Amino acid sequence: MADPEVPELSFEDALAALEARVRDLERGEVPLERALALYEEGVKLVRTCHEKLDAADKRITELSSDPTGRL
Repeated sequence: MADPEVPELSFEDALAALEARVRDLERGEVPLERALALYEEGVKLVRTCHEKLDAADKRITELSSDPTGRL
């Protein structure tokens, strides 16, 4: 289920956005409230990435299965 606060992103865009937030946090120069917001955004982006990877894995499994459902 998509988060209404997070626009639909491709896997690559979500990963790039996640990496940007990690870089900001790793610098350690952001105020606490901003760090918490970046962390929360990062969690949402990780979930998006996992959902995209799970969907791709399911699709690959379906495409590589024979008609009886076996690989």
